[in-house]
Amino acid sequence: MTPQELKNSVLQLAIQGRLVEQRPEEGTAGELFAQIQEEKQRLVQEGKIKANKKIEPISDDTIPFDIPDSWVWIRFGNLVNYSMGKTPPRAESEWWGGDIPWVSIADMPESGHLHETKESVTPTAFDKKFGNKISPAGTLLMSFKLTVGRVSILDVDAVHNEAIISIHPLVDDTGTEKMYLFYILPFISQFGESKNAIKGKTLNDASISNLLIPLPPLSEQKRIVAKIEELLPLVDRYEAAWTRLEDFNRRFPEDMKKSILQHAIQGKLVEQRPEEGTAQELYEQIQAEKRRLIKEGKIKKEKPLPEITEDEIPFEIPESWMWVRLQQIGELSRGRSQKRPRNDPALFTNGTFPFIQTGDVARANGHIAHWTTMYNQEGVAQSRIWPAGTVCLTIAANIGDVAILDFDACFPDSVVGFNAYRPILSNEFFMYGLMCYKTILDKMSRSTAQKNINIDILSQIAFPPPAPR
Repeated sequence: MTPQELKNSVLQLAIQGRLVEQRPEEGTAGELFAQIQEEKQRLVQEGKIKANKKIEPISDDTIPFDIPDSWVWIRFGNLVNYSMGKTPPRAESEWWGGDIPWVSIADMPESGHLHETKESVTPTAFDKKFGNKISPAGTLLMSFKLTVGRVSILDVDAVHNEAIISIHPLVDDTGTEKMYLFYILPFISQFGESKNAIKGKTLNDASISNLLIPLPPLSEQKRIVAKIEELLPLVDRYEAAWTRLEDFNRRFPEDMKKSILQHAIQGKLVEQRPEEGTAQELYEQIQAEKRRLIKEGKIKKEKPLPEITEDEIPFEIPESWMWVRLQQIGELSRGRSQKRPRNDPALFTNGTFPFIQTGDVARANGHIAHWTTMYNQEGVAQSRIWPAGTVCLTIAANIGDVAILDFDACFPDSVVGFNAYRPILSNEFFMYGLMCYKTILDKMSRSTAQKNINIDILSQIAFPPPAPR
């Protein structure tokens, strides 16, 4: 159950008369209803309010749910007197910038107290546009457009716009009715007749007047308000815990993946077995393989790389493992120099050959099986084709994303291809191992003027291959 569902459940119980018990000695809402009607007639006769001709009678088929026998259903327009606001013309500066607060929906805290407004109107606007009618501090406000049912209580004298109503209960000497409405209106307003407005949901004057309000006796209203105020802080605590749990659940798969990969690259995922040899033996096999490839002209001889220092080692590894430079155990390279800019449309017109970009690597989840862009023959001719099985590592944009190609492809200079010396090493091991370097690579990129990694720096990253078997 979400926090909002829990809060709605509390309010549902409240308006159904199931949140607190009924007490016969408190009388009935029928008696309260009679007082309200009497007060309303008096105010109409004295010309203080207008008779509301939009109010419809209540029939059995309009009642949404059962309420206790001591309660009654009443139309909102028979329970309160309410008034809508105005927005003075924006083009006329004489109306704006005065000292009278003007409330918009954006100013209204959700179920809270309104202390200040972003805008104010002048005394001239107050006189000519609002008829010198102020909503005094303590007035209950409700929005009925866009954010339907948002309520706030004014802490300052103010006027408001036409999407908000000021609510004044007809009988409410103690403020009990106001607080009862404060809590139930955000929920009960959803039962009102609504229709689509241009920018969202809205109520109109008729639907506001005809909102159905379940009315308890005043004493019971007071106890309902007290119980709601007792429960809502518990709902807030539940929401805080629920949010933490949702955040944990959202992060858990990725955090678990990172933890597994970190254990793997640190030699903590499986046990070490002496009979399987050492990484030093593996390294010697790799060097022998490289000498063979150099002799056959398949790769070029590299310049000697510096020894790995203690400061370069990011974590501890088993004694049977060793640290090496990435370039010492595989071929790491970018595409060929290009005659045309790699984004030239001429390279992609009628393209048929996969062109892998950083976004394709980021979305791959391990293996690149899909792509978004195709090179034509001119594009392929000025690039390089990497074979299926190549490890792709992004060195610009999203730094450090890694995946393996499931097909032959080209890619830009923002993606580096890596192939371990086979069959001695597995590209899959390097893919998973390099996934652990994303944070390290990202930090390295932040130390440069441009958000990328130089391939010469990347080739010298310290990496720990395990024992050969």
